[in-house]
Amino acid sequence: MTDDVQGDRPAVTRPAGFVEPEIYYAGLPAAYVAAGALITDPTGRVLLVKPHYLDHWLMPGGTADEGEPPEATCAREVKEEIGLDLPVGPLLLVGWAPARAPRPRPIVTFIFDGGELDGPERIRLQEDELDDHAFFPPDEARRRLGRVGRRLPPALHARETKIPYYLSEA
Repeated sequence: MTDDVQGDRPAVTRPAGFVEPEIYYAGLPAAYVAAGALITDPTGRVLLVKPHYLDHWLMPGGTADEGEPPEATCAREVKEEIGLDLPVGPLLLVGWAPARAPRPRPIVTFIFDGGELDGPERIRLQEDELDDHAFFPPDEARRRLGRVGRRLPPALHARETKIPYYLSEA
């Protein structure tokens, strides 16, 4: 069975089972998008921030606003969290993680190169969200990052090789 669609355009014959684009797209699965920055000091220590609401540390970053590109999310979140207007460097890592309580959907995370800072003097924490910030050696940073710490070694490697890394937590 087919439907003839008319209007401003010539009649179009649609095959049986055709689904209107609005219905098709509304039925697709959704995922959250987040972005963060790998920022180090001249000795290679990694900048982490400690949110009030988590038991582990994070790289500066956060969740995308509706329709916001990942690199814009990274720049906005770094500015909000640590008060710095840093250029967003090359993409280092894309990570995918399944839905995991309390997050009801999968999340895709983009880690960009946030460059190197001489020290923490210029950092101004977003005090309503963050308790602390510090630079840690990579092994210590990985431990403090908790479950997401597995992203750090490939992100550091991607920074050296200039080859982005994909990491699935499936």
